[in-house]
Amino acid sequence: MDQNEQTIRDFIAAWSRLDPDELTCFFTDDGTYYNMPTRPVTGRENLRAFIAGFVRGWTSTQWDVLNLISRGDVVIAERLDRTMVGDTAVDLPCCGVFEMQDGKIKVWRDYFDLATYTRPLQPAS
Repeated sequence: MDQNEQTIRDFIAAWSRLDPDELTCFFTDDGTYYNMPTRPVTGRENLRAFIAGFVRGWTSTQWDVLNLISRGDVVIAERLDRTMVGDTAVDLPCCGVFEMQDGKIKVWRDYFDLATYTRPLQPAS
């Protein structure tokens, strides 16, 4: 396994600790996250604030890697993100594309169906 693959495996595992400071350390100073349903976020401080807001309300998360491939500075990770939002379980299939620079994430694009995430969080009718 090459360094870029290991970095992404470590990054995915780090999400279970829900620590925005730790997670932003995986990015370059000018790194960008495209959470595809929203606008891109660039720069460590902005990433930290975004991640902190994103995980607010999460009580736990475990991301299962289904497939991970890489070529040069690109790593693609198909995942199943298993998250508890309060007492509600949300299982979200995702595919993340990571562009790496010097062992850090330069660009991360995450593709998923937003309704799959929001549907379980809607009040029961």
